[in-house]
Amino acid sequence: MARRRSGGITIKSRRDLNMMIEAGQIVAHAKANMIKAAEPGIETRELDAIAEKTIRKLGAVPSFKGYNPGMSMPYAFPATICASLNEEIVHGIPGRRRLKDGDILSVDVGAIYGGVHGDSAFTVGIGEISKECQQLMDATSESLDIGIARVRAGGRIGDISNAIQRHAESLGYYLVKQYVGHGIGYAMHEEPQIPNYGKVGNGALIRKGMGLAIEPMLNIGTSDTKVLEDGWTVSTADGSLSAHFEDTVIVTDEGPVVTTRLA
Repeated sequence: MARRRSGGITIKSRRDLNMMIEAGQIVAHAKANMIKAAEPGIETRELDAIAEKTIRKLGAVPSFKGYNPGMSMPYAFPATICASLNEEIVHGIPGRRRLKDGDILSVDVGAIYGGVHGDSAFTVGIGEISKECQQLMDATSESLDIGIARVRAGGRIGDISNAIQRHAESLGYYLVKQYVGHGIGYAMHEEPQIPNYGKVGNGALIRKGMGLAIEPMLNIGTSDTKVLEDGWTVSTADGSLSAHFEDTVIVTDEGPVVTTRLA
């Protein structure tokens, strides 16, 4: 899902800022409901139904369902969430697969409310998981928090990217480099791109009012990826485990406002 408009996005009014915060809260509620239901035996399509029901009940529409960025994608994305298991990194299509004890599941979900977007991802352990899985998830979540802490008006995107990279690599993990974060606001994918690697002081200028979707993806094995036969699902090339966390952030004079965590 990588089509982007040229140029950066800046929220243009107080009304749109409030709508974007509300869109993020709707996504946060959908995440919370899925996390409660993510237990051994549930099918990924059931989690998809929970997310769609939550989003529509709260007056929004799913961002992903029917989304077609063109490029090499063979068809529009058919679901409300991306559900990616274990070695799958992102863009997994929900279906009849049942979660089992020891799995880790990465879920990406978005919503449109009042013409603006919220986008978020999380990885959750199913039942009893290994120490290796927990450490991977913790490192990915920490990388996101560290990246968000570097968001400030007047800074550069590379400040965020570098902070994520330094933390992840200091713990021995590999960053997915082919898929990156993005601007967000009036469209789901906007400029600037937000890689999870880079140099301090490089990249686009961060401006007040920008919406940013920051999303580190960490692998236990190499950074290499492959696209599976369905044309959407992205997996680690070596079959190693992967985790993914993402939040939507609005840049303000007071610092970053995270919209996709429950207030």
